Amino acid sequence: MNIYTDMNPNHLVQYLNKPSEDFTKADLIRYIEDHDIAMINFRYCGWDGRLKTLNFVINSKQHLESVLSAGERVDGSSLFSFIEAGSSDLYVIPRYKTAFVNPFSDVPTLDILCSFYNKNGEPLASSPQYILKKAHHVLQERTGFTLEAMGELEYYIISRKGQLFQATDQKGYHEAEPFSKWGNFRREAMFAISQAGGYIKYGHSEVGNFSIDDMEYEQNEIEFLPNNIEDAADQLLVAKWILRTMAYKHGVTVTFAPKINAGKAGSGLHIHSRLIKDGKNMMIKDGKLSDIAKKAIAGYLDLSPSLTAFGNLNPMSYFRLVPHQEAPTNICWGDRNRSVLVRVPLGWTGRLDMIMDANPKEKSFDKQFFDRQTVELRSPDGSADIYTLMAGLAVAARHGLEMKNALEFAEKTYVVVNIFSEKNKKKKNDLKHLPSSCWESGNALEEQKHQYLKHNVFTEGTLNGIIHYLQGFNDQHLRDEIKDDPGKLLELVSKYFHCG
Repeated sequence: MNIYTDMNPNHLVQYLNKPSEDFTKADLIRYIEDHDIAMINFRYCGWDGRLKTLNFVINSKQHLESVLSAGERVDGSSLFSFIEAGSSDLYVIPRYKTAFVNPFSDVPTLDILCSFYNKNGEPLASSPQYILKKAHHVLQERTGFTLEAMGELEYYIISRKGQLFQATDQKGYHEAEPFSKWGNFRREAMFAISQAGGYIKYGHSEVGNFSIDDMEYEQNEIEFLPNNIEDAADQLLVAKWILRTMAYKHGVTVTFAPKINAGKAGSGLHIHSRLIKDGKNMMIKDGKLSDIAKKAIAGYLDLSPSLTAFGNLNPMSYFRLVPHQEAPTNICWGDRNRSVLVRVPLGWTGRLDMIMDANPKEKSFDKQFFDRQTVELRSPDGSADIYTLMAGLAVAARHGLEMKNALEFAEKTYVVVNIFSEKNKKKKNDLKHLPSSCWESGNALEEQKHQYLKHNVFTEGTLNGIIHYLQGFNDQHLRDEIKDDPGKLLELVSKYFHCG
């Protein structure tokens, strides 16, 4: 029995009997030969946030060795709109640990995520995936901490309206069949994501559900387990591809768009994170939130205006980030409070013997299962570039750990209950706000750009390209301009429906 591979749904992990991070080229070739794999897909992410594909038919063992050893060439200028001059031709090189069996292909196929390299064989400095790798490395080098993250992937399934067991409008949270119609789809997707290497915590139906004419909109969520921030980004990217491909096969539509209808729940991409040292969660100390956690929160809050430049990439993002919704607008944090930007969820810090109370025949419990404290950034949504968003989080965490006044800043921005309550009226007036448009987000990144350039994590060209992209929307007054015009709102929804 191998505790790292036993019961793991990834076919390669099971067959090779080793964790994916230990995969070698020889391991992949052995699996390919033993399972009659006929094709290889190279997969990588472009600027639009979508998974790209390059297909290979295996025609000999030598050919397979060549593909897995040397990678292939691609046109970088067609993948990245603001790629730096001289980097048009790129190499894509497979990362063996990401290999998984394609769950959709009729031909037995192995998919592998790739990294970009320039003409000199060096990692492409402006590649979002490499930016994340650099950001994490600098955090580890300067602080001794690794950063783990987990995403909450919310999405809507859109289908023809049925007549039976209609769900209550905006009351779909954790609803079950028959009022929830797409539980089987969600479970099928979860299993496919797990087989592709995703570590899933759970899935459930979400708040949002509504009908328009003969169409039905049902919101669901798949939440992941904490993982190395680089692997967490890979898993979210693959999960979005799997959900969309599965929806296409089922003849329905899936969207991760932040807002698809006024007055209805939007879809976020909340990111939980925790700092780890020597295998120990550093977010908790003596049963309470640690100073390390508070410093990280301070960093997230201080850089939160510019983090929207990675996590909220189209005008509809800012129709979700409005007051009095379960989406943040004020730069503050709190415990179990869904009106704040950074939320500290329940962390199993009280009585831990609840299982014995619920099950009187249980006489003991194992404390190792209760070290789960994270902090949750609630601003990002499905339009995000997942790699630069995670890189921004790593930069912000390091920034918080290095801030001289981090604990004071955290104390000043803490709120006890809902930020919109009468009790917080004075504090609310003292708090800063998130950007309310792509234009403001671009301006915020311009103002805080120096933080991301430190230690050569982000490149100047990448940041300038993002700033130019966001400012190009000229949407600083858009919410006011179309708030009473459902037709124009619907046009925007359609334009950015398949974002990210």
